[in-house]
Amino acid sequence: MPNPRDRAIEIATTTAKLSLAGLSRHGLMAALAAIGVPPQQLKMRAGQLWSWIYVRGARSFADMSDVSKELRRQLEQSYSLERMHIVREQLSQDGTRKWLLRLAKRGHATSMPEIETVYIPEAERGTLCISSQIGCTLTCSFCHTGTQRLVRNLEAAEIVGQILLAKDRLGDWPEPVGERLSPSASSPGRGASERKITNVVLMGMGEPLYNFDNVREAMAIAADGNGLAFSKRRITLSTSGVVPEIVRWGDEAGTMLAVSLHAVRDELRDKLVPINRKYPIAALMAACRGYPGLCNARRITFEYVMLKDVNDSLTDAKALVKLLAGIPAKINLIPFNPWPGTAHACSDWEQIERFAEIVNRAGYASPVRTPRGRDIMAACGQLRSDSLNLTARERRAALA
Repeated sequence: MPNPRDRAIEIATTTAKLSLAGLSRHGLMAALAAIGVPPQQLKMRAGQLWSWIYVRGARSFADMSDVSKELRRQLEQSYSLERMHIVREQLSQDGTRKWLLRLAKRGHATSMPEIETVYIPEAERGTLCISSQIGCTLTCSFCHTGTQRLVRNLEAAEIVGQILLAKDRLGDWPEPVGERLSPSASSPGRGASERKITNVVLMGMGEPLYNFDNVREAMAIAADGNGLAFSKRRITLSTSGVVPEIVRWGDEAGTMLAVSLHAVRDELRDKLVPINRKYPIAALMAACRGYPGLCNARRITFEYVMLKDVNDSLTDAKALVKLLAGIPAKINLIPFNPWPGTAHACSDWEQIERFAEIVNRAGYASPVRTPRGRDIMAACGQLRSDSLNLTARERRAALA
């Protein structure tokens, strides 16, 4: 198998100024007020910045032709439109892209933390898988991210920033505006109806419901019809089962919901998904049944990783069907994606097909998710800021 293309990139830090890229309307108004924009102009000026940042993808204040020269000068002096720094970009044989992104230091931190973001192109859509935390506290036994300690929650702007950076790299803005990050040679700007990123899934590093407020603010920015304009039906939040926040998320954010289930018995789920010890399956199912707007058009996706001789018996399949009875649902069967040090193995393909047949016969859509990006450790359950394990020499080489 040929090696994937792996490019090391560093976007040089040119300023310590606050970046406005990723801020909410309220945040933009606060930034404008801080440099003396009169109160009666704040809403209008913030609207101008919003359009340039989220509709046209501007990366320079100089490009904002409908903003006065004096205000552009003030903005340039005080702020930037910088994105996160790309440490490494990898391209899988199947077209999947993974970015290792370096964030700014915060507080008294001694290092700059890193996260991973993945883009998965398909014939009918392009899905961007974004992170909500640096590391994770949940320690799910089959998930590589769970082996990395939690560093901190991402800010809303850092969550939105992953979308902006991916659009830069993919050439996914309607028309070129000024100087951008150099997109891939095959990714020029697009027409208005040719979006490369059509879906956003909160399935990267971290448990998004443990970062509720920042994730909610970020998804409000992503779903704003006058900006990035992702339909809430094309945004999916995946949770391991933070029961008290599930209905609240539906009420306040209203996106699609995915639940990392992976077992139908508490004694097994306690081991695979340890949060089950706090919120067992019965409580999780009750929260799912109460999810606001739940109907056949807004089904919950239940994710079920297929682990050889662990949760893949036909008895498990029948129990899964019984457990989900009455819930409008889709069941994603996920072949386990291996990672260094794991104790699990993927179920045999014949067993996965037999399992899927039982679920299908019960009337549930149960696609078997095709592993994408395995060769660059970008598949489901494989994300981790692996640069933490690099030596100083390897880090320097990656940035050369």
